[in-house]
Amino acid sequence: MKTLTLVSIASLLLVAGCTTSPQESGDAHKQQASSGSSMQQYQCESGETIAAAYPGSDSATIEYQGNRHDMQIAVSASGARYVGGGLEWWTKGTGPGAEGMLLQHKADGTSGEIIENCTAR
Repeated sequence: MKTLTLVSIASLLLVAGCTTSPQESGDAHKQQASSGSSMQQYQCESGETIAAAYPGSDSATIEYQGNRHDMQIAVSASGARYVGGGLEWWTKGTGPGAEGMLLQHKADGTSGEIIENCTAR
């Protein structure tokens, strides 16, 4: 009985250690923002580019096709997700090779069609 209880507790601790809160998902960008770093450039599969900056711990500003989009952090299962103006900017990783995806953002708060798939330079 003791062995079963210890295994159950160990399993719960392992699962708890693997989960992240919405706040933690954007930590890399929050650290980047607090250090005052410059914009990150992303090259998209379509040939377009996206410039992203993280001016606050809970916001992002992207420049896409000559337009600026101010966004606020949102819940994500993984990576950092920002929404605003009918768009979503979802990133995973930091620095060169990081992934970025621009999507439509639906009125019900869910993700819509993918507009761009990009990689940080």
